[in-house]
Amino acid sequence: MKIVYFTHSLLSCWNHGNAHFLRGVLRELSSLGHDVVTLEPAGNWSLSNLIADHGDAGLTAFRQAYPDLQSRVYARVPEALSHVADADLVIVHEWNDPALVAAIGRARLRGGHFTLLFHDTHHRAVSDPEAIHAFDLDGYDGVLAFGEALRDVYRQWGWGSRVWTWHEAADIRHFHPPAVEQARSSLVWIGNWGDGERTQELENFLFEPARAAGLPLDIHGVRYPDEALRTLERYGVRYRGWAPNARAPEIFARHLATVHVPRRYYTTILPGIPTIRVFEGLACGIPLVSAPWDDSEHLFRVGQDFLMVPDGAAMTRALRALASDADLRRDLVRHGLETIRARHTCAHRVQELLTIVSNLRETEAEQPQRSVA
Repeated sequence: MKIVYFTHSLLSCWNHGNAHFLRGVLRELSSLGHDVVTLEPAGNWSLSNLIADHGDAGLTAFRQAYPDLQSRVYARVPEALSHVADADLVIVHEWNDPALVAAIGRARLRGGHFTLLFHDTHHRAVSDPEAIHAFDLDGYDGVLAFGEALRDVYRQWGWGSRVWTWHEAADIRHFHPPAVEQARSSLVWIGNWGDGERTQELENFLFEPARAAGLPLDIHGVRYPDEALRTLERYGVRYRGWAPNARAPEIFARHLATVHVPRRYYTTILPGIPTIRVFEGLACGIPLVSAPWDDSEHLFRVGQDFLMVPDGAAMTRALRALASDADLRRDLVRHGLETIRARHTCAHRVQELLTIVSNLRETEAEQPQRSVA
């Protein structure tokens, strides 16, 4: 198949988590012999910020880790549309301009022979629903939602059986334990400060427990305002700045453990969505402790693959236990790797995608061709 994916950016992961999963999925599709084309808009926000902060050197890690992946840059919607005419499958990520989303849908309605899917990997459907309603999805065959709770939102909006849960996953070609173990020390957290939707949670489940457990804490990420940096300094946290996601395995390999602190939306109105850092951390073989969230889809074996704690005091106890108990660390790593490799790799997600597309095509063949005047 010729598969076209419209992303915000493949090149840049600067505050753009979808790039992590996308890279792994596209590489898996290519390895199966599919003709994969990735398109991103010129001057996109993520790449512009990366270049502004780090120059072209900021792309080195991506190029070294994914030499087989390339992205085509377009400046105008007609230029982007020129790539879909002979496509078999087109996927459009929700971090795209509404005008582009609508234009691709119209191309589908006007006789496009490709299967067209909308890919939602964010909480805006509940945190900013008007932003999602701004998309004209009339021409779309279906929606890929990165969690069952988000799928339910689209069902309520009338998508019925045309929305599928398509979780993120780990690219285990790149995210895996180190070939040779080295000395590990301290905690690490890779994440962006964001818009303040988990500030209190970070203090309660990361900064204070790390300090109370006597474990140094390294943090990598972007969008840390001065107030956030002052908070890190107050807790004695070592802020390391942005790290390209392709460097995450080597960062995890130097550290004793990591912590997952879900954004508030994923613990309240969109429960059950762990986001990709959990998959990547477990794939890299680093012990993980999580603040509370409801694994309503039973993606993991909580207590075996990773530890989950109810409050900051329990987090402190868990971190102390990890620091002192090598057997506990080994057990968590072993079980976490088992679950990732058995259920949550990009190869698994590609097979899920291909099954969805195959079923859609069978259904489409049984129905009259849609058209628009």
